[in-house]
Amino acid sequence: MLPYVLAWLRTLRREDGQDLAEYALLIALIAIVVITAVTALGGKIETVFNAVANKLNVPGS
Repeated sequence: MLPYVLAWLRTLRREDGQDLAEYALLIALIAIVVITAVTALGGKIETVFNAVANKLNVPGS
């Protein structure tokens, strides 16, 4: 009977699914940071690219 109880207790301590949840939270956090940075810096980046395009005399800029 003891081996069955020990096997049951081992299944309670499994952490396989926990790793997947941690990776999902990490990816979500990184995505939020990237989206926030692009949103905040979008206008400044566009200005820099337009200035470079104007100095290069690129048509359509």
